[in-house]
Amino acid sequence: MAHTAMSGFGTTAGDDPLQTAVWRLRSRGCWTDAAALLTPHAANPAAALERVGLLVERCMYTGEGWADAEDALRTAEAGAVSDEERGGAACERGRLAYAATVLGVRDRADEARTALGRAAALLSPDSPSRPLLDFRRGLLAEHIAESPQAARAAYRRAHEGAAAGGDLLLLSFTFHHQARLALREGETAEARHGFSEALRLREELGYLIGAAPALAALADCEPQPEADRLRAEAGRLFRLLGGVPVWLAGRLPVPAPR
Repeated sequence: MAHTAMSGFGTTAGDDPLQTAVWRLRSRGCWTDAAALLTPHAANPAAALERVGLLVERCMYTGEGWADAEDALRTAEAGAVSDEERGGAACERGRLAYAATVLGVRDRADEARTALGRAAALLSPDSPSRPLLDFRRGLLAEHIAESPQAARAAYRRAHEGAAAGGDLLLLSFTFHHQARLALREGETAEARHGFSEALRLREELGYLIGAAPALAALADCEPQPEADRLRAEAGRLFRLLGGVPVWLAGRLPVPAPR
């Protein structure tokens, strides 16, 4: 059975029944269940890497499951035989280390830099994983190196690659993060456009767990009462999904007790 190699922001549902089932679970934040569907296929390097992506994404959204992600990552690293597979595993290690750092679990910034650098050395310039790697290097530049200029360049490369490859989920993230930088620089119209496009793509894809962050971000660009409406909708989805993603906690309105 063929598997679409998964990296956290690069997979959309395909025609394969297994991939469709995995996507439906993932898009609703059921990462553990989605990963369980792939466990019988873990001897396949692409499936093993896809399973890692699911479990690392769970860490990023919930702040939990670090040991499971590490175990899955070691399995994927051990089973990788080609440069593409080794590069994909290194890219996931970089993302896991980045997530642990920005969520305050443990400072693994050096590990994140090293792993993403290794991924860059292993992946060919025309690798389909390059746009995703560029995006993750942008995250590192923005949130760890605090270099918005380098982040913008990396996001732009990722955006162009995602558009060329038809990776709509990754495209939603590159829109979102470029919009964040635009908002920081006071470019409200550009930010509003980027956040709106990110939200549109996630709604079209059915990526439910990504809708609340997009709504909350868009609210920061809108006047009242539209801003309050967007934050209320984001809060509804946040509560519906059990408080995921955890980093939205405290940013959304809490309903009054009845």
